[in-house]
Amino acid sequence: MISFAPFTGLPRFVMVLFLPLTLAQATPAPTPQEIVQPQAVRSLPGQLDSTLVFNSNSPEVVQTEGILLSTLPPTGKRVPSAHLDQAFNGRFDIFAHHIANAVSDPSNLRSLYLGILINNPGTQPVTIDVLQAASYLSQPDAPFLPMPAYQDNQDGKVFAGPGGRAVGEVLRGQRQNIFPAQLVIPPGQSRMILNLPIPVKGLTPPINGRSTLMRLRSTGSVYVASLGMFAKTDTTGAERSPTLEEWQTLLNTGDVASPRDKTPTPLDAKSGAVIYGRVAGVAVGSQWTAQVVDPGSRSLSIPKAGEAFSYGLSTLHKGTLGTGQNQNAEMVKRYPDTAYQAHGNYAIEYRLSLPLQNSTNQPQRVAIAFETPLKREDTKAGVRFLQPPGNQTSFRGTVRLRYNTDQGLPQTRYIHLVQKRGQQGEPLVTLQLKPNEQRLVQFDYIYPPDATPPHVLTVKTLN
Repeated sequence: MISFAPFTGLPRFVMVLFLPLTLAQATPAPTPQEIVQPQAVRSLPGQLDSTLVFNSNSPEVVQTEGILLSTLPPTGKRVPSAHLDQAFNGRFDIFAHHIANAVSDPSNLRSLYLGILINNPGTQPVTIDVLQAASYLSQPDAPFLPMPAYQDNQDGKVFAGPGGRAVGEVLRGQRQNIFPAQLVIPPGQSRMILNLPIPVKGLTPPINGRSTLMRLRSTGSVYVASLGMFAKTDTTGAERSPTLEEWQTLLNTGDVASPRDKTPTPLDAKSGAVIYGRVAGVAVGSQWTAQVVDPGSRSLSIPKAGEAFSYGLSTLHKGTLGTGQNQNAEMVKRYPDTAYQAHGNYAIEYRLSLPLQNSTNQPQRVAIAFETPLKREDTKAGVRFLQPPGNQTSFRGTVRLRYNTDQGLPQTRYIHLVQKRGQQGEPLVTLQLKPNEQRLVQFDYIYPPDATPPHVLTVKTLN
């Protein structure tokens, strides 16, 4: 049995608030049956770039103050093992997702503050350009509401969950107004690029989460740390945000926050359940760019009428769908009790170009779909789906397609998808290709934190 740890802590609690009690007395849902589709799954061309990603996702649920991830040098720190000594320079990303949960102690409803600190160790000022950035709470910014499997999202107002909302805005090239365009850090000093609460007071149950993604560019070497601290109070007893000095004291004297997540299974383990663990470290790769073409060609030949093939997306260790391709970002620094790879590639962008080619002398209708088959290491018997799909939500986020319509007009579409485990996808676009016509379709998305890989992008020629 394979155990994967997606962002599930919040939806299970929140979704129950929207389910009428009568559902418990309704007719039991039918048992899902496996459906085998004979389509081949191909390795995805391209690769991850070399951009470093500060990836802070462990512990997911933070219940004690402490260090979530520090890449500062260990010298002079009270707990040297909490600091990974990894500098960033030029382009880099910051991704952080954490949850505050006061269910076990409802008498303590203080907000948990998430602080992200950037340190300039040099002798010259460093400027941080904030290219795109977004940070949202589950409540009230992006609650997990039931949604259709397929919705147009041209205006960006369709989202369910803070991860999907945050990465959807970054996909559109946006910078939320809570972030500055630039942050200047004096030599030898630190500045907070994020200092925001995760409130639980007034929520039933008292659980909340925050997802953050930033794309940054620095003019010099810097170190980054994410930290969790409960709100301080002012003279009137009202909550206030921690000061820079308080954050620095926690960074210098604190240990890693707890409780710790499950320890991952070593990648070379031969048997037993696979625990992927949660990520806390520095990964390599912010974007996967690919020209999806036939080997040795500049185009992608469409399948025969009635047939289909797929390309694996976010394939991972023990879940390559028969391709043998593990797309996980490698970790250059990590805490020893956290994930060996950035499984699922949370917050990583896929930019795929498909120059579809109809090499026949007949018009052909071609559809492109995003799908969530059952996780397998092989597909010798075909790609497996469930009918009806399972209960677990495996994808919840926005994808973008750019193409010319059958009338020759350029089109950009944003579509919000919700897919359950084993769910076949509806066509994102259907095109009528003329004999010997080639037409480019570009498919992009940033993998949302509230998702469970793997997935596929399917190209099918309709009868």
